[in-house]
Amino acid sequence: MEHDVGLAPRSGQRAAGASAPGKVWLVGAGPGDPDLLTVKAARLLASARVVLHDLLVGEGVMALLPEGARRICVGKRDRRHSLPQEEINALLVELGAAGEEVVRLKGGDPYVFGRGGEEAVALAAAGIPFEVVPGISSAQGMSAYAGIPLTHRDHASSVVFATGHCREGGAGPDWAALARPHQTAVIYMGLGALAGICRQLVAHGLEPDTPAAVVEQATTRHQRVVCGTLLTLPVLAAAQDLAAPALIVVGEVVRLHGTLGWFAPAQARPAQGRHPLP
Repeated sequence: MEHDVGLAPRSGQRAAGASAPGKVWLVGAGPGDPDLLTVKAARLLASARVVLHDLLVGEGVMALLPEGARRICVGKRDRRHSLPQEEINALLVELGAAGEEVVRLKGGDPYVFGRGGEEAVALAAAGIPFEVVPGISSAQGMSAYAGIPLTHRDHASSVVFATGHCREGGAGPDWAALARPHQTAVIYMGLGALAGICRQLVAHGLEPDTPAAVVEQATTRHQRVVCGTLLTLPVLAAAQDLAAPALIVVGEVVRLHGTLGWFAPAQARPAQGRHPLP
C-alpha cells in the first residue's frame, strides 16, 4: 500500500524498543529494469520496512518490496516534486533519529544527479548512520539498452554528464564544455528545453548535423529512442510526444544505435519518422 508522507512518525516518536538512532541506506534503484539492481540493493529491498522512494523508481523495482513495507513517495520527476529536497532531508533525519531503518530508494545512482550527496550530508550532520549503495546510472542503462556506447575509440574518447536545468539562481550548463568534439554528452532532465539545448550546442561550436538522440524510459518496456541531429531532433522528439524521464545524448556514438540497438521491448510504442543520419 502507498502511504502519504504525512504518515511518517513525527518528532519524538521512536520505533518500538529503539534506544539509539536507526540507519538510512541510500540505494540506487538503477535505470528501471529490476534485473539491473545490485545484489545488495535487492537484498535490502527484500527486507525493507520503511522506504522513501522517487517517482523515477521503476515499477518492477517497487514490486520487489515486501507487502507490509511502509512506502513514502517523495516525488521528484523533472521539475515536479511532492516534497522539496530540504524536507526530504529533514524527514530522513527524523526517521533515523526515531530508530527506524530506512531505505531511501533513488532512480539510477544516488550520487549521479540523485541528490544523494545532499541527503548524506544532512544525515552525517545529524549523526545518523548511513550507507550508500550504488546503482547502475540512468546514462549507463540507456547506453547499453539503446545501443549507444558512451565511449568508442572511433567516435568518443570522453563522456560528460550534465543536467538540463539547474537550481534556481544557480549557474547554467557549461555549454563550451558540452560542445567539445570527440566526446559524448549525456544531458539529464533536459527534455523540456531540448530545442534550446540543441541551439546552445551549435552556438558553442558543434555542427548542426552532429548526431543526437532522446531516449525515453530507458531499459523499461516503454523505452523509445528517437535519433536525429542537433538541427532535426527537437522537431522529431516533439512529433513523438516524448515525456520524462528521458535522456538526451549528443555525439558521433549515436550513429551506432542502428547497429547496436538490441533491445526491442514488446510493449514499447514505436518511434516513427526517425531522421537518417548522414
